[in-house]
Amino acid sequence: MKNVRQANVNIHKDAWVEINLESLANNIIEIKKGIPENKKFLAIVKADAYGHGATMIAQTMLASGVDALGVSSVDEGLDLRKVKIKCPILVVGAIPLWAIESAAQNDIAFSIFNDEHLNACREVFERTGIKPKVHVKIDTGMNRIGVRSEDGVKYIEKVRKADYLNFEGVFTHLASAEEEDETQKQVDRWNSVVKNIDTTGLLLHVQNTAATFAYNIESNMVRVGISLYGMYPDLPPHINYKPEIKQIMGLKGRITNIHEVKPGEGVSYSHKFVAYEPARVATIPIGYADGVSRNLSNKIYALVNGKKVKQIGNITMDQMMFDLGDVEAKIGDVVTLLDDKNLSLDNWAEILHTINYELTCRLKVRLPRVYVR
Repeated sequence: MKNVRQANVNIHKDAWVEINLESLANNIIEIKKGIPENKKFLAIVKADAYGHGATMIAQTMLASGVDALGVSSVDEGLDLRKVKIKCPILVVGAIPLWAIESAAQNDIAFSIFNDEHLNACREVFERTGIKPKVHVKIDTGMNRIGVRSEDGVKYIEKVRKADYLNFEGVFTHLASAEEEDETQKQVDRWNSVVKNIDTTGLLLHVQNTAATFAYNIESNMVRVGISLYGMYPDLPPHINYKPEIKQIMGLKGRITNIHEVKPGEGVSYSHKFVAYEPARVATIPIGYADGVSRNLSNKIYALVNGKKVKQIGNITMDQMMFDLGDVEAKIGDVVTLLDDKNLSLDNWAEILHTINYELTCRLKVRLPRVYVR
């Protein structure tokens, strides 16, 4: 029997995302088996934990061996603080200067990489007496944010001398962890910085999920994201280990109608599906406004009472249809679109020519979360 709890959202809808907390805990345990004991584990929970609900799953993560949480904005960090999450939190992206005071007051560390950040941090300290917690972001080839690696040593020296800062760490981000040659170029730039600074007491972190599985890099913390949630990123040909993980996100809806369709009749907008024999068509209240791409129309399957059924017709804003075939079903029966076995987000991503990260983030607009263990 499953233990179930629900996020505090409107649940007047016969469709939901189901998050398996036991699988989450097991994924973390499996991932940690390949991480040296002397390295800390930062779990990435940005974008509401990739659509899984950061405030609802953070405690499970921490209880399973995670040391810190990574977010993309101060607001995401504040959401965690509001539910009494007390562990270290790092904003891995850029934050606006006016948000620094809020970050400092709520014990949220953040990335810095220019003189404007230093000036703003000094002003916050002078105003509040609080030393902002900072990690210097080094740009080793992503060309997104960060101080360029050739200027990294000089910038870190400035940060070291700033007595108004709590200098916690230095990090970079790998652009192509699945490509060994490109990664080595970035690692060389990283080493050109960290081997020429005093790293005493600093957290050094380079490895994202793929790099955690594949490379041994001079650092003392890893940042793991997508595999927490049971999916793999693109990996290089040679890896050190590949943990046994399960997709923790499921997607389910209840049948709201069963319609008899005659031969020659079409289903849904534009009649992209036409029945060539009598069909029993089940409708569920999930559509593209819930995050299921219209481009999946007529290409995916689901389970009804343990049997596979095909989605038919264009997926609409709020609903989609399935050909029941000879499956016995009635209004109110559950249709499973995603599970941890054969109905994977990876399959959807392959159909859509995108990545699994994008799809988990989409499934959060209107669907309530149900947490099971």
